[in-house]
Amino acid sequence: MNELPVALHEIAHARAGDKGNRSNVSLIAYDPSAWPALVEQVTVECVHELFRHRGAGKVVRYLLPRLHAMNFVIDDVLEGGVNSSLNVDVHGKGHSFRMLGLQVMVPQDVLAKSRASREA
Repeated sequence: MNELPVALHEIAHARAGDKGNRSNVSLIAYDPSAWPALVEQVTVECVHELFRHRGAGKVVRYLLPRLHAMNFVIDDVLEGGVNSSLNVDVHGKGHSFRMLGLQVMVPQDVLAKSRASREA
């Protein structure tokens, strides 16, 4: 199987939110065929490393297989929370865009199906 490195946004989209000093980011596969790659490669460790520079504490991943989605809850990543931080846009939405930039390996046929689903 011929796999290609692609940005996560090629096979999934994201929704995000924040509350206090906690952010949650949901990843949803464009096509069910991308689900195994998401589960295998977008791990708690991977997400924790991605947000380590922001002081991320505990990261929990919840799998939603019937929706071909997953939700990450990331503690201590908002530098005290939206109302406490002097940073511009430390909201969860910014974190979803950062996550969608992750590189993952996917088979060419999965990438093609994801693109077709995204454009439909």
